[in-house]
Amino acid sequence: MDIGYKLIKLRGDKTQAEVADDIGVTKSALSMYERDERVPRDEIKIRLAKYYGVGVEELFFTK
Repeated sequence: MDIGYKLIKLRGDKTQAEVADDIGVTKSALSMYERDERVPRDEIKIRLAKYYGVGVEELFFTK
């Protein structure tokens, strides 16, 4: 499972704008992460993992 798919699945019913605002990135950046066009910096990986209540390794480094 690719990272983008995991991020979309975890986002659920929330909008990209809501999540982006909550974690402090632009909607455009979050969209690129979800389309696997860009890999977030380590700091953003940590924020995303905390936001979704999962481990960084689980979110970004496991299939």
